[in-house]
Amino acid sequence: MILVAQVSDTHFDLGTRNTERAQRVMAYLAELRRRPDVIVVTGDITDSGKPEQYAEARMSLQADLPVFAIPGNHDERIAFREVLLAAPPSDDPVNQAHRIGDLTLILLDSSVPGQSGGRLADETYDWLREMLAATPADDAVLLALHHPPVFLHSPIVDTIALAEPERLAEVIAGDPRVIGTLTGHAHTAGASTFAGRPLLIGPSTASVLGGEWELEPPERVMDYGPDPSVALHVIDDDHRLITHFRSVPMGGWIANPY
Repeated sequence: MILVAQVSDTHFDLGTRNTERAQRVMAYLAELRRRPDVIVVTGDITDSGKPEQYAEARMSLQADLPVFAIPGNHDERIAFREVLLAAPPSDDPVNQAHRIGDLTLILLDSSVPGQSGGRLADETYDWLREMLAATPADDAVLLALHHPPVFLHSPIVDTIALAEPERLAEVIAGDPRVIGTLTGHAHTAGASTFAGRPLLIGPSTASVLGGEWELEPPERVMDYGPDPSVALHVIDDDHRLITHFRSVPMGGWIANPY
């Protein structure tokens, strides 16, 4: 089995609250009896893309296991690359592919500079097809991007979801090795299907965004009360994808309810 932990929408903003919550989630993952093989951070690493916010994120997201991150709409590609990835500055999409055992993890940059909505650039689709062509035939493939490619009945998120999702659906439907897609952006744990495969939406460590049955704009939109959460994705020996969502108590583990 391969265990993929998904952390999302950390929104490092140089304040103590979001930093402490992200650090608590990282500590929880480090303390697991069977630790993840990889941690994926699905965007909105920072709140406004400032270099010092990425420096804060780099320190807080450190682990002695692989940690891979992609940008979200609150991120800025040049600072993301320079500070978080220690790579040369560039405004090109931050796409990545990593192999963990017999799993190929493909991270797609759906951010659009200066915009809140998402879109995969033509060059990203070309790169994705090249990566799939180079992926071993027996591998499972797991995709990750920031913007969900389906409407979630979230009035805030649905207006800034992934544009032209049918283009991505065509690629996924045409490759049986793709076992699912991970996204963030919605600040809620969620599950759906996309192109006939599982679509898993990772919760935010920072806050919870309500659905249309909860929202009362402008007073009641984002809930900062709940503890941070994380998604744990299991890929078993049959390449079946199983997902567990966990809240991470800021007060730590309580073994006795009394």
